[in-house]
Amino acid sequence: MLAIGALIGSALVAVPVAAHATAAPAPTVRSTAAAAAGLDDPAKKEIAMKIVSSAENSTLDWKAQYKYIEDIGDGRGYTAGIIGFCSGTGDMLDLVEYYTQVKPGNVLAKYLPALRDVDGSDSHAGLDPNFTGDWAKAAQDAEFRKAQDHERDRVYFNPSVKQAKSDGLGVLGQFIYYDAIVMHGDGTDSTSFRNIRKRALSKAKPPSQGGNETAYLHAFLDARVWAMKQEEAHSDTSRVDTAQRVFLKKGNLNLNTPLDWKVYGDSFRIG
Repeated sequence: MLAIGALIGSALVAVPVAAHATAAPAPTVRSTAAAAAGLDDPAKKEIAMKIVSSAENSTLDWKAQYKYIEDIGDGRGYTAGIIGFCSGTGDMLDLVEYYTQVKPGNVLAKYLPALRDVDGSDSHAGLDPNFTGDWAKAAQDAEFRKAQDHERDRVYFNPSVKQAKSDGLGVLGQFIYYDAIVMHGDGTDSTSFRNIRKRALSKAKPPSQGGNETAYLHAFLDARVWAMKQEEAHSDTSRVDTAQRVFLKKGNLNLNTPLDWKVYGDSFRIG
């Protein structure tokens, strides 16, 4: 936007004085804010990935998580990669299928039948004992890392940011939606992203409907906390209480740095 602004500014300087009367009016504060960078701006997206990683992996080094894999005992089988792809929820299967389309014969391709069989369960049948080691090997491949990025964006990032923008939300609101869809998915159950949003809409209006952004986001986070408490594995709500809610209470709707927050008692900072 700075480059565009500079071009516009130089163009105005070059216009003769007589033409000034017909020049377009200066943008209002509202239109300028609407044109501000969203969470899909590379710098903001990097912040989003770091905050999610602080909750998912207790580190800001999200790029080190391509190789991550373990069963965290939440009933979803293996959880792995930069966004927590799960063997029991279908997104890990989709990832390996996509990776195999891009690179046939890769080290994970042989697990596709097993991943199809365990989808919807916490079973490791057909995956143990070598799947975790082969996942780490695959993570050394740039094509697998690109595949993880692709599926993160296709399934989670792009849909949540699109919905948040449609609801008139700024960068923080877009992140709040993204973090919710990462944890809860967008299925039809009562704790899914779409039903968390539906629950929030019953309490407050988003900016797109003339509502107050801060009030709506508090309503969304209330609904998110309710959803988290329905499941023992997610019952610690600090990723909302001592992170997202902190940014919201400070009025940091653009998710500007510096950012200080805590997750599960650990402190984090992006300067």
